[in-house]
Amino acid sequence: MPNRLSHANSPYLQQHQHNPVDWYPWGEEALARARAEDKPIFLSIGYAACHWCHVMAHESFEDPALAALMNAHFVNVKVDREERPDLDSIYMGAVVALTGQGGWPMSVFLTPDGAPFFGGTYFPPTPRHGLPAFSQVLRGVQEAWTQRRADVVTGGADIVAHLRSGALAAPEPGVPSFDDLAAAVRGLLQSYDGRLGGWGRAPKFPQPMTIEFLLRYHLLTGEAVPLDMAIRTLRAMARGGLYDQLGGGFHRYSVDARWLVPHFEKMLYDNAQLARVYLHAWQVTHDPEFERVVVETLDYVLREMTDPAGGFYASQDADSEGEEGRFFVWSEAEVDALLGAAAAPFKEAYGVTAAGNFEGHTILAQDLSLESPLAGSGVDPAGAALRRARAVLFAAREQRVRPARDDKVLASWNGLMLAALAEAGIALERDDYLEAARRNGDFLLGQMRTPAGRLYRTWRNGTAALNAYLEDHAGVAEGLLTLYQATFDERYFIGARELADLALKHFSDPVGGCFDTADDHEALVLRPKDVQDNATPSGSALLTTVLLKLAALTGEARYADAAAQALGGVTGFLGRYPTGFAQWLCAAAFDLSEPHQVALVGARGDARLEALLAELRSTYRPSLVAAHSQTPVNGTEPVVPLLVGRGLVEGAPAAYVCRGFVCRQPVMTPAALRQTLAAPASG
Repeated sequence: MPNRLSHANSPYLQQHQHNPVDWYPWGEEALARARAEDKPIFLSIGYAACHWCHVMAHESFEDPALAALMNAHFVNVKVDREERPDLDSIYMGAVVALTGQGGWPMSVFLTPDGAPFFGGTYFPPTPRHGLPAFSQVLRGVQEAWTQRRADVVTGGADIVAHLRSGALAAPEPGVPSFDDLAAAVRGLLQSYDGRLGGWGRAPKFPQPMTIEFLLRYHLLTGEAVPLDMAIRTLRAMARGGLYDQLGGGFHRYSVDARWLVPHFEKMLYDNAQLARVYLHAWQVTHDPEFERVVVETLDYVLREMTDPAGGFYASQDADSEGEEGRFFVWSEAEVDALLGAAAAPFKEAYGVTAAGNFEGHTILAQDLSLESPLAGSGVDPAGAALRRARAVLFAAREQRVRPARDDKVLASWNGLMLAALAEAGIALERDDYLEAARRNGDFLLGQMRTPAGRLYRTWRNGTAALNAYLEDHAGVAEGLLTLYQATFDERYFIGARELADLALKHFSDPVGGCFDTADDHEALVLRPKDVQDNATPSGSALLTTVLLKLAALTGEARYADAAAQALGGVTGFLGRYPTGFAQWLCAAAFDLSEPHQVALVGARGDARLEALLAELRSTYRPSLVAAHSQTPVNGTEPVVPLLVGRGLVEGAPAAYVCRGFVCRQPVMTPAALRQTLAAPASG
């Protein structure tokens, strides 16, 4: 019989509805039972696309004997980390404190009041690789709870106290400077893999925020080394197995240093951030390889990850038919049979061999065996012959059993994809991208807002649920601001500003910065406040980015002051932990650049106005915000304060270029606009 998870809206929780484990979703019912029966809580946190979550579920949670042991001695709670990032953050911090490492599935044992006292990640059904069997863990925890209760409770209290104190000692507040940005670049260079791209050793994760910062630093300073690090890494990732060479889009990470063998799940947040940074790299370099990756990635999202209502789905699984990567890999015989005479050049281009490179099969990748994968392997993915071959294999792959898809819609991740589509729609002149962005913006402002204007965290099959977090308000606000810049539809500016104001009202910490949960959120063992960027930007860093843009568009000191306070609190981290504070570095670079504010006035469709707008969008200008107004009607005040007092010049469209709301004389030609934007700040 289905357990309580059958009523959940999360696909991950529903995956466990037929387990013999007496699962509860997180909530007062489970906590009250733990208190009433004086039992510890076993908390299992994972997500739908997690390979090892599936493994542990099959090995342990589907085992009747293990389930009986769990049901007898514990109140068992299952949580989707993507729905509840607050619980994930708190208890991941506890697991790292207890074991020195973290990951998913996360397995944590709590006192009835929620204090963690023991935990880990994956536990096997029998002892192996230095890990105890899950049954041994269960019996050991149960014995400790009944025989050494005082020690358990004290240990849980100590862990909570440690988490409250913060894992990183906060440095003295400061003001970010160019020296901090330069120190971050030096730190990135030290850990950079100059041969294969990326940072650190295997496993290697894409670092889109880090690459974005390097692009911005290059544009600010003209230095070549940051651009080289960014470009080499982008090329290496796009040529490896991390990238789906047939269908577009990126897998989660590479298990090796060569970007060859990925963990095959595809996450919306990775593809949103990577599509955007590849777009920016194309705008800087005009490299067609980067443009191709942007198009293929966004086409994949529109094809496979888009709900008819306008939202974007969370993820696709790594597994199909019970095997990791089965959907994506090829045997030489399959390629030969499908391509015939065209097989030989394709196999050479993408490394297809009889032995394969992954469990007897081949993950398609360009030649990574060269001393430098960037020296040129002779592969031209845009070539007609290879395009035709890829199309044949893609069509054949479409007939395979697909990996499962997590079709819930998460607000913050949708905000990231919204920003990518809006920018790409303009830069690449793709009306379909811009239309998808508009539909998503309308969806977020409509179906994912409460009657009071707050956001919901998640939506699925027409039902929105759960309190939104700081990252949701910030992520959607960033997406809406980007959509405003692309369309100049004032509804999106208004929506972004409302969400930023709600974030300041409900998430601000009186001593500085913001909490991850709202002031009226469920009380937990602590109120999380994680400022570090991880696979996605921290809510605080993204909100700071939004506040800086709003300050530039409105001139309101409250936005600038809140952003300055937040940046000041992390200044000491920027040069020391650049990959952990990369979105903060992007925000600091924007602030230090003295961003341009451009007010455009004139009727859309007027060739003179469109020429000014085309010049504004002719290259990547990350330190610029723009607003547009038609000629004033009946003296109404514009919605965007930057436009106040801006009018036509002798009846002609004009661009007003300002810094700190100090404006130069309006310009009316693209050449004059280009010259004004190139002038130094003090000019």
